[in-house]
Amino acid sequence: MTHAKGVVRASDRAAPSRSPRLTAMSGRDPFCPSRRFGRGAALTLVFASVLVAGAATGSLPGDGGGSASGEARAAAPVGNPEAVTRAAEEAMADGKSPLEAAERAVSRSGDRWAAVYSEGEYEEFAESLDGRYTGVGLEARRERDGRIEVTKVQSGSPAAAAGIRAGDRLRSVDGQAVDGRPVTEVVSLLRGDATDAPAGTTVRLGLERGTRAWTETLRRARLSTDSVTVRTLAGGVTVIRIAAFTKGVGDTVRTAVRRAPAGTGIVLDLRGNSGGLVTEAVSTASAFLDGGLVATYDVEGEQRALHAEPGGDTTRPLVALVDGGTMSAAELLTGALQDRGRAVVVGSRTFGKGSVQMPSRLPDGSVAELTVGHYRTPSGHTVDGTGITPDLEADDRALERAETVLSGLGDAS
Repeated sequence: MTHAKGVVRASDRAAPSRSPRLTAMSGRDPFCPSRRFGRGAALTLVFASVLVAGAATGSLPGDGGGSASGEARAAAPVGNPEAVTRAAEEAMADGKSPLEAAERAVSRSGDRWAAVYSEGEYEEFAESLDGRYTGVGLEARRERDGRIEVTKVQSGSPAAAAGIRAGDRLRSVDGQAVDGRPVTEVVSLLRGDATDAPAGTTVRLGLERGTRAWTETLRRARLSTDSVTVRTLAGGVTVIRIAAFTKGVGDTVRTAVRRAPAGTGIVLDLRGNSGGLVTEAVSTASAFLDGGLVATYDVEGEQRALHAEPGGDTTRPLVALVDGGTMSAAELLTGALQDRGRAVVVGSRTFGKGSVQMPSRLPDGSVAELTVGHYRTPSGHTVDGTGITPDLEADDRALERAETVLSGLGDAS
């Protein structure tokens, strides 16, 4: 998790590769929400790899976004939070920048999901988990050749007003070239610091579309994420699309499931979902499971488990759509539904982000996050570095394939 200068997609929306944190920690329970940070204390447990809320998808090179390269598929190494904190403390004692010292220590760690945030960035990050953020409304990802490509433009955002479109190439942000940079850093540049770059400040983007290259100056605005969208297809199938697991997503999904027409199937669209709050992913799983195991994870050698709540809809036909942009908490959910035999997974192989990051407060108020463990699906499958293979491969017509699958599964009666 490189520092998302929300979290894993070159977008400034609330999602990710600043390392998307999943939930704030209080005491030893990483899933107990808390915004109080103590110096050097573990603050949050993160399975996401981009700006939570789908803001930054840190897609690494892969086949059409489906599978990452050999290097990207390797499991993330476990970092050393104490070493990073020590480097920051020594720098402060010498009158140097603790944040820069922490960034250097992180870069030497070999932990590709490690991240360092300024205090303002982390506060902005926390807000994004509530479905609000300051930015321009772009989502993007890094392609195989290092290019940063816009994948989505939020309706009504400054980026939409400027005519920026999905497929445009982002070349620079405020004069800084972004090719080859971690998508999390690009997100950080787009969003800016919560203190130094509030709504109303401007950001200059260098863009390219085909043979056309131009510069666009946008004014950041306070935006709300549309994390869940629900629609009903002509045949009665309900499509629930989750862009990121921000606060309240689980309840929204459960409501949508209850309101779906009787005797019809559901398509759970997780394509491009770069993660978010693990608690919300588990809550979403609870909409389709009657309790039971969702995932296990280890933090510094200690094994823990996540369980669904009882009472979910276990009979309605369900298809989960995934692709190479499905990562982190979205993979946790996909793995649970697949392993438990609750959903047919359609699409392409998921990203493969199954590591756990833990944040620690540094002496100057900034926050460092390093990998401290990994999670597994109910069957014991390790997602990190491998991703999840769908039951049925599908390309751009994945939704049509999903409808066909649902018709074969029959109704819920």
